[in-house]
Formats: sequence, structure tokens, C-alpha cells
Amino acid sequence: MNSLNRFVENVQAIWGPISSAVVAGCRQQLDELLKTPVTEPWLADLHQQALAQQEMHRDPENGFVLLAHTEPEGLYRPPHEHGRSWVIYAVQTGEIEMGTYTKMQDPNGQVKLVKRGSTKVSAGQTLVFLPGDIHDTKCISGPALLYRFTERDLKKEDQEARKLTRYVEQDGDWVPASQCTPGWLKS
Repeated sequence: MNSLNRFVENVQAIWGPISSAVVAGCRQQLDELLKTPVTEPWLADLHQQALAQQEMHRDPENGFVLLAHTEPEGLYRPPHEHGRSWVIYAVQTGEIEMGTYTKMQDPNGQVKLVKRGSTKVSAGQTLVFLPGDIHDTKCISGPALLYRFTERDLKKEDQEARKLTRYVEQDGDWVPASQCTPGWLKS
């Protein structure tokens, strides 16, 4: 059995509603997956193909999804939140900087983000984001290969429930895309 299959089996065995134990158990399994030698064929293929995104596993019974991303140095993904889902990022190679934010509302009811700080996530490390956490990502040493483990299919979540929130920079502040002045966003 290869390490990817072992990861899936071990996560299936501990899976349940979000709890400290489930999140910690999944993080521990990702930590183990990061130790996979590049000689395992599935990992060698990931390195060789270097795809922007590749689905590694979609669990039909439990709904969790494991994706692999290869990101070039300098790639920036603006602040966003994953709605009802929790997410674990695991860096296999390279280094990613992840900023965290909180929402603040001004007296007029307008929302803007305030940056709390940032964490450099290096090869062999993981970082957890719980429902409602807001973060951005920037590849600072690449190309980076990282895994994104999500509790559910985020594309489906976004299309059906419209629970994911993306932010855009407007007048020096990060604001919800839905709050932007009409016509401000360019297609």
C-alpha cells in the first residue's frame, strides 16, 4: 500500500463532524503524507507533471477532498474564506506565506479586512483554517507543491450555497467583492 492510500484509509477511520480530535487527526495524517519519499510513483508524477491543480482523492462517502497544487514563485491568492468548510494546507516542497485577517465593520456598515499577521509554511509543515477564518497565500519559494485538504468540495459549496467569500482591494483596503462599487471590478 502506498502512502496516499494509507492517508485516505486513516482519514476515513477517524472521520466525523468537525471537532478538535478530527482536525488534529487529519493534520497528523497530512504530516505523515508529507514524509512520502519522492520515489513513490504518485508523488514522482506530481513533481513531473507540476499541474496547477490535481485532484488526489474525493471521498464519496465522507465528502472530503485532497488536492495537489504546484504554484510558481510569486503567485498570490487574495484574501478569502472557505465558508462552512475547514481546510488544511500542507507544503511538500517550497514555501508559502499565509496571511490571516479579521473582518471589521465601519459606522456606515461597510466591511473591510484588517491583517492580523502572516506565517511562513515551509516544506514538511501544515496549517489549519477553520470555518470563517480569512487568509491569503503567496508562494515565496517555488515552484511549491502543496496539498489542500478540505472537509467538502469547495467548488460545489460555492456554486450551490454561495458561502465562500472572496475579497478585493479597493482604495487600499480589502473588501468583500460583493461590496464593491458597481462597475469597479473589471471583467
